[in-house]
Amino acid sequence: MTAEGFLEGRRLQMARGVLLQCIMGGYPPAHFYGSDDGDLALVPDPAQIHRLPWSSQPRALAICDAQELTGESSHLSTRGQLKAVIARYAALGLAPVVATELEFFVFAPNPDPTQPFQPPVGLDGRREDGHSAFSISSNNGLRPFFTEVYAGMAALGLPRDTFMHEMGVSQFEINLLHGDPLLLADQTLLFKHLLKEVALKHGLTVVCMAKPLAHTPGSSMHIHQSVVEIGTGRNVFSDKAGEPTATFRHFIGGQQAGLADFTALFAPNVNSYQRLCHPFASPNNACWSHDNRAAGLRIPASSPVARRVENRLPGADANPYLAIAASLAAGLYGIENKLEPSDAAQGEFVVPDNLALPCTLHAALERLKRSQLAKELFGKVFIEGYIASKTLELTSFLDEITPWERRVLAAQA
Repeated sequence: MTAEGFLEGRRLQMARGVLLQCIMGGYPPAHFYGSDDGDLALVPDPAQIHRLPWSSQPRALAICDAQELTGESSHLSTRGQLKAVIARYAALGLAPVVATELEFFVFAPNPDPTQPFQPPVGLDGRREDGHSAFSISSNNGLRPFFTEVYAGMAALGLPRDTFMHEMGVSQFEINLLHGDPLLLADQTLLFKHLLKEVALKHGLTVVCMAKPLAHTPGSSMHIHQSVVEIGTGRNVFSDKAGEPTATFRHFIGGQQAGLADFTALFAPNVNSYQRLCHPFASPNNACWSHDNRAAGLRIPASSPVARRVENRLPGADANPYLAIAASLAAGLYGIENKLEPSDAAQGEFVVPDNLALPCTLHAALERLKRSQLAKELFGKVFIEGYIASKTLELTSFLDEITPWERRVLAAQA
């Protein structure tokens, strides 16, 4: 939209079906989005209008809410779903607080998708070989890129906590500061967009796939969650003596009750399960533990005021609005129904069958399809539409024959 049109308050409308568009570009049948595929209004959030610092021409980005023309939030909007979950907490006098940890890879351009990704050539003329995890000098070869990333974050008002090299080859992680869930989802979206755009300026490719390289750790989007009392700001996961509360236990119980049903919301792509089923600290389970990275739900070591639950299931490819909404909705379900968690899993442990999660997109979609809890928390319209869109993507993947199949199976009698 032109700046003049935006400042005049001209309404921007879009076909409802676009909210269910597949990653390949197609759409599920029209009855999943209203049959007549009428328009939605995109209503900008005044707090989320940003001048884009990497653009040579004056450009701005406005994060919008998708609303029906009658004014209510679209049931298909993931941002709307997150706002609805936050409102359910507020009705109880509570406010969730979250922080996201986003991992990503920085690669050289990859014009031929049949070839593996490669690290870029750094200023030292060499490609990283995988010995730089957590090194203080690990990103020196990419310093011009990261310098512009930091400057872009400052211009967009994205406060960062820590930035580090992760375990993978040319893999990095940022920890965003904790705060309001909607704000953190917006910031996560903006950060991923910034990464992609700045990388292109520097002749690089940023990849947020869950598992872009074989035999290498994948990329997560861990979600740290706590709940505070509106008005006082008191963390309701800790009592006055600093001990865990019943609310804390019930939140974990709700997470355990919902993670398997919601796996397709946290791991939305075929590639997501390459990360979960070949784990490098990416557990595919709903166990919980005190400071044990083998559990899907980890309680980090912290002071009582910072007591929180880390959901380690979502990948970097997850929609931040939907992943945060699903995780918080599960926790609230546990609080409302006073669900008790399993015993904490410490050390090396065997995952019980009832806490194992789906390990393929097909299995995750089947679990979501059967879930009454998902329909109760997110509505039948959203869940059925989401499944329809993701089923098209899965079918598209299964329509292709992979190099592994040609290499290994063609010689079989």
